[in-house]
Amino acid sequence: MSNPKNSSFKASDFFNLIIKGFCIGTANAIPGISGGTIAFILGIYEELIVSIKLVDIKFLRLVFSFKIKEAIDYLPWKFLGSVVFGALLAIVSLAKVLTWLLHNKPILINSFFFGLIIATVPIIGRIINKWTIPKIISLLVAALFTYGLSKMVPVATPEASWFIFLCGIIAISTMILPGISGSFILVLLGKYFYILEAVNDRNLSVLSIFALGACLGLLVFVRILSWLFNKYHDITISALTGIVIGSLSKIWPWKETLKYVTSHSGKIIPIEQINILPNAIDSELIFAVILMITGVLSAMALSSSSEEKLIKR
Repeated sequence: MSNPKNSSFKASDFFNLIIKGFCIGTANAIPGISGGTIAFILGIYEELIVSIKLVDIKFLRLVFSFKIKEAIDYLPWKFLGSVVFGALLAIVSLAKVLTWLLHNKPILINSFFFGLIIATVPIIGRIINKWTIPKIISLLVAALFTYGLSKMVPVATPEASWFIFLCGIIAISTMILPGISGSFILVLLGKYFYILEAVNDRNLSVLSIFALGACLGLLVFVRILSWLFNKYHDITISALTGIVIGSLSKIWPWKETLKYVTSHSGKIIPIEQINILPNAIDSELIFAVILMITGVLSAMALSSSSEEKLIKR
């Protein structure tokens, strides 16, 4: 039986979802930024979790029985395909640009996303109808945990295939959580620039191993999230809100580097930083503030657009 969601798609739906996937992919490529947060802002987070969960035993049985058409129709492939295509397009096309921006203009790129994500807190929080003590505790615990995680220092790790596979599992699991950046987790694991260079160099050996781990991690973790949404929806949302709040420290644009290492290609990689205030009022600060405000307005506009579509449905 075909998935009913596939028949209701229009050409504009494909375009809109590709754009949303592109935004999610762009966010996931930047350490400290969560693609899950962007999916929340765009109003497709829970639908994305439910859709991925459909890659189950029945789907695999259809695939291994060579009933490919039935397998494809079983999934909301138009929704998933559009989002995944947009995300992959962003990662492949922006890898070099993001690498340059992160090394040369980190304050500007972080300013935009800081504004975007700080505006996400009330957007996610208002999903909950009534705040109770357990929900507030869930928010605070999640915020403190994420804040502590953001202060951790990256470690030296192996480049063996098994570890790259493990990195794929861990990174994808955090990439789909709002507030926790899969890219930052890769930084902690000492493999962010290693994977980014593999993308730039089209190193299919490394990328395929990482992708296999990511696929496994995704299929397992979405089931955990789906169960949490079904059983403890508001507690889960409050925890996700706390995760977003705790992640803001990592995205603060102005930092002082205490320790750094040099990558294989000779690039200097900060591994321990502290947040500071801007040194002076100059053109960079003014531009950063403008970008921060732009990020806030973008989050509000995207959220408003998503809410209107949900009301129409």
